Amino acid sequence: MASPSGYKLRLEPEDDYLHPLEEAENFNESMYFNVFDRNRGIGGWFRIANRPNEGKGEMTCCIYLPDGRIGFMFARPERHDNDALDGGGMRVDVVEPLQRLDVTYSGKLCVLDNPQEMAEPAKAFKNNPIVRADIKLAFEGLSPMFGGEPVNEDGSRIEQDAGNSFARGHTEQHTRGHGYIQVGDERFEIDGLGLRDHSWGPRYWQAIYWYRWLPMNFSEDFAMMVSITCRPGEEPRAGGMVLRDGEYVMIKDARIESVYDDNQCQETFKVWAKTDEREYEVDGKVMSLIPLRNRRRSPDGEDLMTRITEGMTEFRCDGQTGYGLSEYLDQVVDGEPVGLQAGH
Repeated sequence: MASPSGYKLRLEPEDDYLHPLEEAENFNESMYFNVFDRNRGIGGWFRIANRPNEGKGEMTCCIYLPDGRIGFMFARPERHDNDALDGGGMRVDVVEPLQRLDVTYSGKLCVLDNPQEMAEPAKAFKNNPIVRADIKLAFEGLSPMFGGEPVNEDGSRIEQDAGNSFARGHTEQHTRGHGYIQVGDERFEIDGLGLRDHSWGPRYWQAIYWYRWLPMNFSEDFAMMVSITCRPGEEPRAGGMVLRDGEYVMIKDARIESVYDDNQCQETFKVWAKTDEREYEVDGKVMSLIPLRNRRRSPDGEDLMTRITEGMTEFRCDGQTGYGLSEYLDQVVDGEPVGLQAGH
């Protein structure tokens, strides 16, 4: 995450905690975690957010089971403060800032034999079993923290157009996650690799036209995050980082060439990424995927829909096999995801 010209990037241990509530109606503070256990063939991701000026929070839990089923749950619990990330059965605790955070979930999951059914959520929740889930995971940093909050040279806050904002500050870190995941009667001890992120400030999901986000882990010593993001009316921007020898090397340019299935969901893709040191080529193959959506009505009454496809993915690079996520976000215009229309 580069800071704009004339500004600096601030990152303090305190930024791993929650931030003061801002006046913007769409103020959001959220944390996200994923973990993939290669030995057990199971993975998952977890997101919890506060949107207190809208009177709500957001909670999402998604588990990729070894046999291809996916357990999924989403909730919008009532929330009027930004004092804790705790709602909808999920909780995040900062044990040691920038080093360890714990995630717990106690609630329900809708278990889908055919995850594509979640393209119509009401029907999916009605026609698939709902089971009890209990999850307890500790996430420990394997890398430095990436990102921060761009601020003025004197450290003061940069004023933003809240209606077109996606985040004021954002951090990411590759992690090791361990603990357990229990779905119904099935219990899995977890020891895997993943990535976490933390965002704060005004956010609308519709502020981004489309993006492709690929967090991946090959080992504790070799990992990547590749992203290509496009805002309305702008050219796509590529970035990310490579973790090697305990340090991040910034990605200066990247391309992703995707092959889509009949549901317009990513199936396989090739990634090219360039740092100052070298170039990387990565092959990706989606193992299991669920399509999700976010809806909002604009002030002028227009119905806006964002599609986000979340795939547990196998990656191959430099003779190594890794695992992670492929997250493709698109605004839907005239029934079509805009990134696909643009050839991405």
